[in-house]
Amino acid sequence: MRVGVAGLGKMGAAIAARLMECGHDVIVWNRSTGKTKPLADAGATVATSPADLAAQAEAILTILTDAAAIDAVYHGASGLLSGDVNGKLFVEMSTVQPETEIALADRVRASNAAFVECPVGGTTGPARQGKLFGFAGGSEADVARARPLLDQICRRVEHVGDVGAGAGLKLAINLPLMIYWQALGEALAISRHLNVDPVRMMDIIADTSGASTAVKNRGPNIAAWLAGGDFGAVTFNLDDARKDIRTMIAQGKARGVDLPLIERTLACFDEASAAGYGQGDGSGQAIYWSRRDKA
Repeated sequence: MRVGVAGLGKMGAAIAARLMECGHDVIVWNRSTGKTKPLADAGATVATSPADLAAQAEAILTILTDAAAIDAVYHGASGLLSGDVNGKLFVEMSTVQPETEIALADRVRASNAAFVECPVGGTTGPARQGKLFGFAGGSEADVARARPLLDQICRRVEHVGDVGAGAGLKLAINLPLMIYWQALGEALAISRHLNVDPVRMMDIIADTSGASTAVKNRGPNIAAWLAGGDFGAVTFNLDDARKDIRTMIAQGKARGVDLPLIERTLACFDEASAAGYGQGDGSGQAIYWSRRDKA
């Protein structure tokens, strides 16, 4: 299949590479063209604009920063919907509020194209291995049409309702993880005086109910960072986490739900970003807090 991928951040690039490995003819576009080069070198076709990408592809996947980016890429003068997209399939994978996806679905369907939202859980490693968790929203027919592609990207795809449901569930499942990084930092801060070797400390935490799956996977990287070394490849940076937290808070307000823990967590993440941790891995929130008041 000829598959277009618009938005080549860390996740978009990993998904595009995965689809190429699965045998698809992949067309890519990104606002900053430098990000297209590694994929072009691997055999991807580089589109000159979102409209050009949509013209060449049968299915178009988008994974973009926020609602403003979605608006520009889909509805701009050379946007994805500026040409004839009759019969094409759009799969939108960004982490945004449900209302953004619902409004977009209406416009895509008005262009006689199919629309599925499928934000995903996981980072670049699982994306390259086809082991993400997809939260699909859309009609039964459209999700069934998208599933062969999604099954090549995801280890599990849950069709959770119509458009908007996927976005809502993605925000819900990410919320505890954001709070967890802050909680881990506080745990490390109150145990700092024990002088337990970082590798041993993370191994102990990972073997208890005080660990998330993320710690079980990233424990060695966090231990290296705690010991003064390098974390390794950043899969999802702290500033991107802050963007998602703000989206969670906006969703809480839209639903009339108080979210005191994640609101306080945002303030803690903002402090870490101001201290220079913004472009490091999101788990760096725990590192920052564990060192924050060190004499």
